[in-house]
Amino acid sequence: MFYKNDILDINIYSVDVMNFQQIDYILAVKDMGNFLDASESCHVTQSTLSTMIGRFEKEVGISIFDRHFKPVKVTKEGEILIQQLRIIKKEVETLAELRDSLKGELKGDVSIGVIPTIAPYILPGFLNNFAKQLPDLHFSVSETPTKSIVESLKKRELDIGILALPILDSDLIEIPLYQEPFVLYDCSNKRLPESPSLSDIDIDRLWLMEEGHCLSQQVIQICDLDKSTSSNRMNFKFRAGSVDSLIRFVKMNEGVTLLPLQATEEFPEEERRRIRRFQSPEPSRSVGMIVHKHFVKQKLLAEISKQIKQKWSSAKPSEKYNIPPFQPLT
Repeated sequence: MFYKNDILDINIYSVDVMNFQQIDYILAVKDMGNFLDASESCHVTQSTLSTMIGRFEKEVGISIFDRHFKPVKVTKEGEILIQQLRIIKKEVETLAELRDSLKGELKGDVSIGVIPTIAPYILPGFLNNFAKQLPDLHFSVSETPTKSIVESLKKRELDIGILALPILDSDLIEIPLYQEPFVLYDCSNKRLPESPSLSDIDIDRLWLMEEGHCLSQQVIQICDLDKSTSSNRMNFKFRAGSVDSLIRFVKMNEGVTLLPLQATEEFPEEERRRIRRFQSPEPSRSVGMIVHKHFVKQKLLAEISKQIKQKWSSAKPSEKYNIPPFQPLT
C-alpha cells in the first residue's frame, strides 16, 4: 500500500463496479456504526448492503471495515478512502444543484448551522415561513459553534453557516447580512452615564462567556482585554456557556457584561432599565452567512439574505442595523 500526502494511491481506472449506490452504503455504515442500521436507512437488506460493500472492497483491494468489531471498526486505509468518498458524493450533489440552479429551481436538501448567540433571535422570525414558501427544499438547521460550522463547511458536510464575521478563510465565501450593536447590561450599583463609553465599564465586574466562545472573544477584543484578565472579583471564576446563563450570573452577582442587541429585545421592562446603549461609535459585530467557495445555490442565498434583512429592517429603526445589499458569489 502506498500513500501520497495521506491519500491512498489507487488506480481508480481499475474500479469497474464502483457506483454511487455503493458509496451511499459505505458512508451509511461509517455514520451508523453497524450494517443493520445502515441497511435500514438505505432501504435494502443487510445482505445486499454487505455484498455491495464487499464487491467494492475487492475491486479496490482495500478492506474498509473490520467486521470483527461491534460496532464495526473502520480500518486506517478505510478512513482515508471514506474521506475521499464523501468529497465525491458532495461533488455529485453539487453537480445536481448546479443543474437545478441553472434551471432556476430550488429543491433538495439544505443544512444550515447557526451559532447559539444568533439562532434563538434570528430563526423564529423567518425560518418557518421561509420553509413554507419553498416546499421543494428540505431544511436541516442546528445550533452550532463557529469552529464546527467552519470545519463542517470545509468538509462539505454543511451547506450554510450563519455567524459573526469575519472568518477569513480562502475556502469560504462571506456574505454580510447586518451590523448588530452590543449593549451594556449593568447590574452593578455603580451609576453610569445614559450613554456610557467602553472606558466606563468596571472590568473587575465584567462577566464573559466561556473561553473560546466567539462572543467572549468579541467582547475581549472590543474592550481591549488581556485573555488572562479576571472576569470578576469573586473567589471563583464562572464562564457561561449560554447567553441565558451569562445574564443570570451577571444579575445574581451584580456584575456587568456586553450583550448583542437582539438578546435583549424580549427583556421585561425591569430588565430593560439595566440596558445602556454605548455612545457613538457603538461596539458591534457583523452578522452574515458563509458558504463553501463551490456552493452553487446562489438563488437560495439571495432569498435567505432577503428574508433576514427584511425582518430586521422592518422591525428595527434603520440606524440600528447597517444592511448591505446581497452580493452574488463570483
